[in-house]
Amino acid sequence: MNKVILFFLMVFSMIHSVFAQHEEEEKGSFKRENIFIGTALNVGFSSGVFQIGANPEIGYSITRWLDAGISTNLNYTSFRYTGFSDRVFNYGGGTFVRIWPVRFLFITGQPEYNWITVTRKFTNGSLSLRSNVNAGSILLGAGYGNRIVGQAYSYFAILFDALENINSPYRDEENRALPIFRAGFAIYLRPGDQR
Repeated sequence: MNKVILFFLMVFSMIHSVFAQHEEEEKGSFKRENIFIGTALNVGFSSGVFQIGANPEIGYSITRWLDAGISTNLNYTSFRYTGFSDRVFNYGGGTFVRIWPVRFLFITGQPEYNWITVTRKFTNGSLSLRSNVNAGSILLGAGYGNRIVGQAYSYFAILFDALENINSPYRDEENRALPIFRAGFAIYLRPGDQR
């Protein structure tokens, strides 16, 4: 948990310094061509676990190396264990930040909140159980992408849930973090000049 807090303190201090630099470069300037919309598809798997999902998002390129925005998620996960299997559907929303230290690599953080429906089926023919839970998640990861601010971008990323919430859709029954492989793309609403 201390690593998560440290990570967010570093991210927020970087964002603060970015805003300070941005104000020096172009005071009070909002550029419509820096707004983007996109989506990502993600797949996660582990022994007896399969996950697929979509993550629509809208964001803003604050600088040439920093994006931030809001995202939503829809996920389906299947868990198979001895004696039962779980089918999990969740939806949620949150924010994201992507820091591009070089043009083709980025690190990302995505805190989100999820509403989850779990259906448990037993192999012995017993009645199925259904429950609803909520859980917060903080997805942290890194990726590779092609990004031209004002035009379009695409990326591939690997993320993990840094919180240890047993109800998270990104953790298995034993509370182990599942790797999330995500591929995404976005287009800018008003294409501009290449930067």
